[in-house]
Amino acid sequence: MLTLLGIPGALRAASTNRLLLAEARQAFGEAKQIEANLRLPLYDGDLEDSHGIPVEVQTLADQISSADAVVIATPEYNKSFPGVLKNALDWVSRTKGAPFRNKPVAIISAADGRGGGDRSQFALRLALTPFRPRLLSGPEVLVADSSHAFTPEGKLIDPRYQKALTELMQDLRAEAQRA
Repeated sequence: MLTLLGIPGALRAASTNRLLLAEARQAFGEAKQIEANLRLPLYDGDLEDSHGIPVEVQTLADQISSADAVVIATPEYNKSFPGVLKNALDWVSRTKGAPFRNKPVAIISAADGRGGGDRSQFALRLALTPFRPRLLSGPEVLVADSSHAFTPEGKLIDPRYQKALTELMQDLRAEAQRA
């Protein structure tokens, strides 16, 4: 059975990116599904020097390493991806074993703006480049006006978003099975 790691780029429990991540998990299909925790200490070289890699960071790196595929749902904050996600990447870059290397990774986003997080996805792709994952290039899933894009039960309303998400997650599944 495949393992899918979902990384929510928002900490808020009711964020639209967590809703989108739940929809992505369902579209991926049967798998062991894990959700990453990005409540990590701020990266600090002095902390690393004095205490080593925090347990929570090593847990995240181990989850990435052991996953067959990763999906990251990122909001857009001030024309980029959130600081908590950047902090997680900064910490993971300090761990041993290059956990993202050759890992199939899909990026999805939901944002209240009309671009649906297009700038956050672009910035995140750039930040992931040194990790050398197998980033899927599309179809792009950019859920615009995200506070109105889901039913009260958390389901995507627009069938175009659901279609693109399903295709992306099936492509991610196929990439994971190729490995």
